[in-house]
Amino acid sequence: MSAYPNQTNSPPQTMGSTNTVFLTETRFDPSYIKTPPGIMKIVVIVLNLLGFICIQSSAFWNNGRGVYFNILTHIGLWFSGILLLLYLFHIVEKYHKFKWLVIEMIVCGVIAFLYLIASTIVVAFGSAAYSAGGFFGYLAMVVYGADAFFKMRAWRAGELAQGHRVMTKQTHVTTPPALP
Repeated sequence: MSAYPNQTNSPPQTMGSTNTVFLTETRFDPSYIKTPPGIMKIVVIVLNLLGFICIQSSAFWNNGRGVYFNILTHIGLWFSGILLLLYLFHIVEKYHKFKWLVIEMIVCGVIAFLYLIASTIVVAFGSAAYSAGGFFGYLAMVVYGADAFFKMRAWRAGELAQGHRVMTKQTHVTTPPALP
């Protein structure tokens, strides 16, 4: 029993708060290229280019299958290239109110599904160049799918697309009342 009737022997209470820090000036930061999302964007850009070159170098480049595949490679190339630039110049952090992770998750998932279709139809055509393009398309599908999965996990965990949170903890100590 405590010496004071209204006092309980409880440990100090801790309360935490989080502050989100956003730097809103645009600046070039090449360190993004070394992060896993940056590496994935570079990889899909290269795979999009390789797939496009394979289909374009074929004698059947103007076939409907090849045209569909090339349109998809252009969409993937532009989407990933523009996003890479937005991250490199911290524009994503500047416009942090947009749901960047959700946008990337949805678009990467859709592109992965479309690559499944496009790669399958060009491989089924039977041309060696189309098969090579389909191979790069399947690789791009895997990378886009993995990127969509990682974006979904980050979004569910409440992570930020770019920027960081600062965690601060404050300790509140309950003191006994003064003696009369």
